[in-house]
Amino acid sequence: MIEVGILLPSRETAMTGRHDAPSLVRLAQVAEDAGFDAVWTGDSPLARTRVDPLTLLGAVAAATSRIRLGTAAWTATLRHPLLGAHAAATVDQLGPGRLVLGLGAGFPLPESRAEFDAIGIPFDERVGRLDETVRIWRAAWTGAPEFDGKYWQLADLARALPTSTRGGPPLWLAGSDTPKVLARVARHYDGWLPYLPDPAAYARAWQAIQQQTTRAVTPAMYATIVLDPDSARAQAELEGYVRQYYRRSLAEMSTIQAYFGGTAEDCADWLARYLDAGATHLILRLGSLDVHRQLDLVAEKLLPALRSRVVTGVDQRPMRG
Repeated sequence: MIEVGILLPSRETAMTGRHDAPSLVRLAQVAEDAGFDAVWTGDSPLARTRVDPLTLLGAVAAATSRIRLGTAAWTATLRHPLLGAHAAATVDQLGPGRLVLGLGAGFPLPESRAEFDAIGIPFDERVGRLDETVRIWRAAWTGAPEFDGKYWQLADLARALPTSTRGGPPLWLAGSDTPKVLARVARHYDGWLPYLPDPAAYARAWQAIQQQTTRAVTPAMYATIVLDPDSARAQAELEGYVRQYYRRSLAEMSTIQAYFGGTAEDCADWLARYLDAGATHLILRLGSLDVHRQLDLVAEKLLPALRSRVVTGVDQRPMRG
């Protein structure tokens, strides 16, 4: 069984300057009606300014009934751990059992460092602070009375707002395939959310995670796609999107992140390589400013092709996490 979700285009405001939170909630409703399994949203208060992810997901939870609600990814260390736990517990109560928190430490880019500096969080401590934040959340959500860590010493944790999900929502680490990241996933997290451009590298990394833990860990995959019957036109649209968003070429960004532009059939073949490598959750960013057209194409062409592969035996693994 696989899950296929889309990233709500809150981050495209960094390209257009148009902030429209209500339209994102409506798009989530459209995605649920179209048969997607999840909607996801990113995070950035300043570097690439967009609406707050937990506030948005709270509204989506109230406006939908079944679709999974996820962050891809939430830079949790930009908030005090108790405030983060409080916001997450609120959304988990609004959508019981539907919330997944994909978490990122922050990219080593100048704009990300400036964002941390503006909020007063040491950028060089971001990885350790994220892992400790996860430990604090779990302590708070399981009724621990206090926490004594490297960065925070907290009392009265037992008074924290409880989650609807026992022990709190699943916590996934958004990251690459470096040995340190894979060890952190195996040790601390419920899922792994990479954006690797090479399915073979994904397979090796997923195997390494499994070798380091006996816990159930969900293998996910984040990819940016554009569908079009004309592959050249899809590639051109994706190139324009990437250049406008990152100010870098598609060729350059494709060495870091997973991108596809082409037909739905070819996209299904490409994504199937990640499913064969172990992925059970696909988070698809639509690499276009014509989001509704792409959403329709994915729902009408790509979703049936992917699910047909599951039914016919390409992916028979049980879903984990």
